[in-house]
Amino acid sequence: MGDETVFTYGAPQLKFGAGAADEIGFDLAQYGARRVLVVTDAGVAATGGPQRIADAMKEYGIAAAVFDGVHVEPTDDSLRRAVEHARETGPYDAYVAVGGGSSIDTAKAVNLMTTNDGDLAEYLNPPIGAGRAPERPLLPLVAVPTTTGTGAESTTVCVLDVLDLRVKTGISHPRMRPVLAVVDPELTMSQPAGVTASAGMDILCHALESYTARPYDEFARKRPEQRVPYCGANPVSDMWAEKSLGLLARSFRRAVRDGDDREARTDMALAATFAGLGFGNAGVHIPHANAYPIAGRVKDFRPDGYPAGEPMVPHGMSVALTAPEAFRFTFEARPERHVRAAELLDPGMERPGDAAEHLPRAVLRLMRDIGMPGGIGGVGYAEGDIPGLVEGAMKQQRLLAIAPRPVDEDAVAGIFRRSLSLW
Repeated sequence: MGDETVFTYGAPQLKFGAGAADEIGFDLAQYGARRVLVVTDAGVAATGGPQRIADAMKEYGIAAAVFDGVHVEPTDDSLRRAVEHARETGPYDAYVAVGGGSSIDTAKAVNLMTTNDGDLAEYLNPPIGAGRAPERPLLPLVAVPTTTGTGAESTTVCVLDVLDLRVKTGISHPRMRPVLAVVDPELTMSQPAGVTASAGMDILCHALESYTARPYDEFARKRPEQRVPYCGANPVSDMWAEKSLGLLARSFRRAVRDGDDREARTDMALAATFAGLGFGNAGVHIPHANAYPIAGRVKDFRPDGYPAGEPMVPHGMSVALTAPEAFRFTFEARPERHVRAAELLDPGMERPGDAAEHLPRAVLRLMRDIGMPGGIGGVGYAEGDIPGLVEGAMKQQRLLAIAPRPVDEDAVAGIFRRSLSLW
C-alpha cells in the first residue's frame, strides 16, 4: 500500500443534448471571444456541421473561420501544419474543435503552440519528449465531439503519431483540458457503423481501464506540484465508469446495427461523456499503452468507414485488440472489480466457472458482435512483430504506471502473443 490520501478530479463544463451545438456562439461570447478558429477534418466538414456552427456565431458578433485540414489519427507533421495555419491566419481569441478525437486533439495542440513558445517535440511525454509544461495560459477551447468514443472533450491529453519513431505518444497538462464540452447527439448520426464500433470500443476500454486501474491510495504520497491528471481509480471516476458500462450494455450493439436509432446514439454519446469524465482523472493502462504501437506501426490495414487514402488502425480498434488478454493479466490484482465490470457490461451472460474469464469473455462476445478483427493478426501483425510492439508499449510509462499489477517487457510480450488470434 502507498501512503497517498488525496485524489484529484477535473472536468470541463458540460452542455449535453440535441441542439446543444447551436448555442456555442452564446457560450463563446461569455469569454469575450471575437475571432474564433473552428478546427475539423475534411470528412466532418463535408457534413456542413462545422460551417453551420461557425455561421451561427455571427449573431453574437464573433467572426469564425474553419480549418478542415485535420489528419485522422494526428501526426507530429499534421499538428505542425495546423499550428502554422493558426499562426498565419490568427491571432484568435478561442478555438472550437468539431469532430472526433483527432480534431479535438489537433485543436489542443494548436491552442498550446499558439500561446506558448518552443517546439512541439519539447512538450511530448517522456521518455519520447521532455514533458515540458506550458508556461502561459491557453485560450478557451470548446470541444464538440461528432463521434462517440474518444472522451477527448473531457481530458487533458493530446495523442499523436511521431512519424520518425513510428510510435504514438501524447502531450498532457491540465491547461489543455477544454473549458466546455458540447455533446450534441444529433452530430453523431452520420457516424458510419465501422466508426461507431471502433470508437465505442474506446469508450468501453476507457471505462474498464479506469475502473480496474491501480487505486489512488496505493501510490506514494505526492507533493502538490507533483500531482498529475491521472491519479488512479477513485470513488468519483468509479461512478462514471459504472454508469458508462450500463449504457454500453444497453445500446452499443444497437448503435452499430442501426445508426438511425436516436435513443442508442444518445446513450452512446452519454456513455462516451461519462467514461471521459472518469478516465480523464483515473487514467488508462495496458490496453491503451499497447494500442499506441499497434496504430503507430501499421502496415497496410484499411478499416471500413474511415478515409481510404492510407493504412491505419483506428484508435479504438487498436485499444480493443489486446484488451481481453490485458484483463486476464490484471485480474489477480483486483478480482472483484473485473467481475463487477463484466456483470455491468453483459448482465445476461452466464458466469464462467473461472472468474478470471468473466470479463475477457464479455469483451470478446461484444467484439465479435460488432465486427472487430479477431486479434492483432487481423490487422496485419505476426509473431515477428512482437518485439517492436513491446518496445513501443514500454515507452508509455505514464499509462503503465496506472496498471494494477507491475508490467514488464515479458508481461507485455505475452499479452501481444496471446492476442495474435483471439478466436
